Amino acid sequence: MKLLSLNLGRVRTVDYTDHPEGLTGIDKRPVPGPVRVAAPGPKGVAGSGLAGDAICHLRHHGGDHQAVYAVAREDLDDWERELGRTLANGSFGENLTTLGLDVSGALIGERWRIGPEVLLEVTSGRIPCRTFQGHLGEKGWVRRFTAKAAPGAYLRVIEPGDIRAGDPIEIAHRPDHDITVALQFRAVTTARELLPRLLDAGKALHPEERAVAEKYVATLSGRA
Repeated sequence: MKLLSLNLGRVRTVDYTDHPEGLTGIDKRPVPGPVRVAAPGPKGVAGSGLAGDAICHLRHHGGDHQAVYAVAREDLDDWERELGRTLANGSFGENLTTLGLDVSGALIGERWRIGPEVLLEVTSGRIPCRTFQGHLGEKGWVRRFTAKAAPGAYLRVIEPGDIRAGDPIEIAHRPDHDITVALQFRAVTTARELLPRLLDAGKALHPEERAVAEKYVATLSGRA
């Protein structure tokens, strides 16, 4: 397992984003590194966990629990076959393109050691948006991406440091539940009956997703 590509975004002005000034950093391109990785701070105030990576719409992106976004090269290859087009590393706006790692099958709270210094923890899957669809230029992309339920993973930074393309990835910790990124994604999109199960992931789960699950459970209890 290794970091195949390390990708950073630059600010661009486009006509397919909800940002009030039409700005986006979704167009991420490979860089050789090293790049500093650290917890950026609260969502809504802070952006990416990677130095030099642009995040423009802070209301929806960035912050400590979405500091880094990872996608498996194997999933990009699968989409290439389905879409009939080439998808370069970084095409999905991911910071980390991995090789040999089942990113969407990772457990919430799973920890990855990347290189000698950086330790990351899986928090949730990525929810597709209008900007993502516009960036790829695929009609009905949000629906298709959601149906596949292989969203890639957001991660928080547990131990900061430098990373670079080619660094080995080691799974340093696997929690003792069965809540994968794919299951969490389905629970908050197409299969809300799965929401109560998300609470098994505890505090490792992205707090926004945990709040959704807790509200759902409270609603069910109120109906009892």
